[in-house]
Amino acid sequence: MIEIKDLSFGYGKNNVLQNFSVCFEKGKLTSITGTNGSGKSTLLKTIIGILPSNTGEILIDGTSLSSLKPQEIAKKISYLAQGKNTPDMTAFQMVLHGRFPHLNYPRRYSQKDRDAAYSAMERMGISDYADKSMVSLSGGMRQNVYIAMALAQDTDYILLDEPTTYLDISHQLHLMKTLRTLVDDGKGIITVMHDLPMAFNFSDNIAVVSGGKAVICSSPQEVYKNNTIKDIFGIELKYSQDEENYYYGYNHK
Repeated sequence: MIEIKDLSFGYGKNNVLQNFSVCFEKGKLTSITGTNGSGKSTLLKTIIGILPSNTGEILIDGTSLSSLKPQEIAKKISYLAQGKNTPDMTAFQMVLHGRFPHLNYPRRYSQKDRDAAYSAMERMGISDYADKSMVSLSGGMRQNVYIAMALAQDTDYILLDEPTTYLDISHQLHLMKTLRTLVDDGKGIITVMHDLPMAFNFSDNIAVVSGGKAVICSSPQEVYKNNTIKDIFGIELKYSQDEENYYYGYNHK
């Protein structure tokens, strides 16, 4: 479990996060949503130590983040940022970079590392693109490569900042289904999402962020029922239900 207790972070006197508390569990997919500038991306960067917190504490499976070295954090949490540069290398070389935290001196990739990279590409359905240059791939395909790199890192937790960006609807659905299989394997997935129906339909928990605080973090059904989405976004969701599941969409009335 990743536990965040009374976390605060800011640039100068401007607090982006303040008294922020929330827990993210293994075996659960949690989508973080909120208005622009509410602190969603900042939260992910603080969890992995890119940004230092001003106050509060972050615990990763009971161990304080502050006591872990960067390589130790990278063995526990993989992170896919938004707005990435496109390097001049093949897709396979890019995915293989996910194995870097597991390398020891003299930092040479083993067959185990290469097998893990190929396996991650197969899981994302992009093994045929292994020898393709990153610069020759479409934006959506590059995104799949980056996600495969996160899978190759083989961590208990995966943090994704707007992972469906650049993906058409069929690839968005494939990605979310892939995340669900990873959750079923026991991984904890934390993803920033702007597509509310997509988040509600695939997530175990929804964390709504506003004003630098976690307003609520609960099941989609509970978040739906307490009108948080309407209060924060000024819109309404609707749902339909069969014998087993809820299905969410926008209410256009």
